Amino acid sequence: MSDSAAVWTVVVPVKGTAAGKSRMSPTVDSTRRALLAEAFALDTLAALQGTPSVGRVIVVTDPDAGPTAALRTLGAEIVADPGLGLNPAISAALDTVAHGSSGSHLAVLLGDLPSLRSADLAAALRLAEQHPLAVVADAEGSGTTLLTARAGEGLVPQFGSGSAARHLAAGHRPLEVPPTSTLRLDVDTEADLAEAIARGVGEHTRRALG
Repeated sequence: MSDSAAVWTVVVPVKGTAAGKSRMSPTVDSTRRALLAEAFALDTLAALQGTPSVGRVIVVTDPDAGPTAALRTLGAEIVADPGLGLNPAISAALDTVAHGSSGSHLAVLLGDLPSLRSADLAAALRLAEQHPLAVVADAEGSGTTLLTARAGEGLVPQFGSGSAARHLAAGHRPLEVPPTSTLRLDVDTEADLAEAIARGVGEHTRRALG
């Protein structure tokens, strides 16, 4: 399949509450953490919206806690989080895709990438198209920000601490994404946020910070 023909379905897990950014605690109060978590997700979705090879975006979240109306405005379909943890939530969204008629490639993208640029994501997806399974590690090298499977391949999420190594062991090819790519810049801590601000964040995060 050529680059121009590639179409991706992307699953984005979104906690949408203060619990989603608990590593910022206790120096950042719960209300601010919730606002930031929501803003990060919206900026991630905005980058997806600007990526031509992305055809479908599915957000898995708690419909009663997450910013579902705003996410739908950015083109997302909403799947209810079963409340069993991150990987079961992602799997629930992937099951929705599997039961449909989609023949697109599949990707899981973290929802805490406020600096993400569409060009960086598009470049990574072009690389991922060349491999049955692929992965992009975070800036630290231990976590995962993007997990992909070409059409027809199974995708089993193993997110959590040290997930990059688990995904590599499962056969995902590490993509040659530059260390400076905004795709690697997920935000879990205040230090991460400071780096993201220095690199430039999206409008939703700027508003939340302001």
